[in-house]
Amino acid sequence: MHKSTGLIVTFATAAALGIAPLAQMASAEDSTAQATYRDIEQTLGSVPGFFKLFPEIGIAGAWAEFKSVQLSPKTKLDGKTKELMGLAVAAQIPCGYCIYFHTAAAKLNGATDEEIREAVAMAAIVRHWSTVLNGMQVDLHGFKQETDSVLKLAADKAKGSAKSQ
Repeated sequence: MHKSTGLIVTFATAAALGIAPLAQMASAEDSTAQATYRDIEQTLGSVPGFFKLFPEIGIAGAWAEFKSVQLSPKTKLDGKTKELMGLAVAAQIPCGYCIYFHTAAAKLNGATDEEIREAVAMAAIVRHWSTVLNGMQVDLHGFKQETDSVLKLAADKAKGSAKSQ
């Protein structure tokens, strides 16, 4: 089969399957990507290179997630908390880019150097005990029961000390 015949068969098959609008979809994705880049620039003042490297087909969704969760002041977590969480996760992945960004963003959102150190320490503590619990194959059901008991006792003690003050 010649190349031109193969292309004709491919296009005929696509048309028969209702896939012909793919070219229109690609054009729509391109305009969606361009609109997304405009929104990124309007929001951030420029379009950082890592956004430009993201596949255009997915940039609108990636930006919507980033903007609606990480950048939005309308979420249940404040900006400082979100960035400290991001830093803690970044330290464990590890991701140097993410550590740099989340440290700077946490400071911009009011985090102190001590809060930054504590977030990283908490990440290390969680990683440490995760290693111990998983490596020792601690029974999850028993762990949950023990945790519930310890937390109930802590809550009862907190209520008792609040009453005595």
